[in-house]
Amino acid sequence: MLAIVSSLASAQAPKPAKSDPAKGEALYNTGDAARNITACIACHGAAGNSTISQNPKLTGQPGAYIHKQLLDFKSPARNNPIMTGIAKAMTEEDIQNVVAYLAKQKPAPGAARNPATVELGKKIFRGGIAEKHIPACAACHSANGAGIPAQFPRLAGQHQDYTTAQLVNFRSGARKNSEPMTTIAKRMSDEEIQAVADYVAGLK
Repeated sequence: MLAIVSSLASAQAPKPAKSDPAKGEALYNTGDAARNITACIACHGAAGNSTISQNPKLTGQPGAYIHKQLLDFKSPARNNPIMTGIAKAMTEEDIQNVVAYLAKQKPAPGAARNPATVELGKKIFRGGIAEKHIPACAACHSANGAGIPAQFPRLAGQHQDYTTAQLVNFRSGARKNSEPMTTIAKRMSDEEIQAVADYVAGLK
């Protein structure tokens, strides 16, 4: 009997709406003033390729990662006054649509700007620092920095300033929505953080 009831309930349950990249593009580019949703393009650039070094590039990020970050902004898990306000105004459908739109865009390449630090960054990214119990970044973010869908974000081509700021925030506790990153960042010096940020900016 319970199995029958369960089957009927499943059959009658509404299916989640299919994401619509076109609606996502419209919301990304123009926002929704009536709901106080600022156009994403204003901070994150055309097609998710931010040209402002303090604001992250979104294109190329695993959709599940973007989805999680927006949900974290809605809750106390991740604190950012601007993003919290926008995320709270977005529905689940809005989020799915924007994620679907970004998934169709092509990431713009970045570049390392401090050649002197690239070798140190490469060493840490690929092999970690054993004596400080810092694991290789590549173990989670993949050898080319592309990330692992649904688990770890893309770092390749990301702005140095943004990556540096996030590692510093993890280290200080200002950002708290990844316990592994908090643990790792607390073991890193300013020089090591900047070196890794510079190295990954040049990955493609």
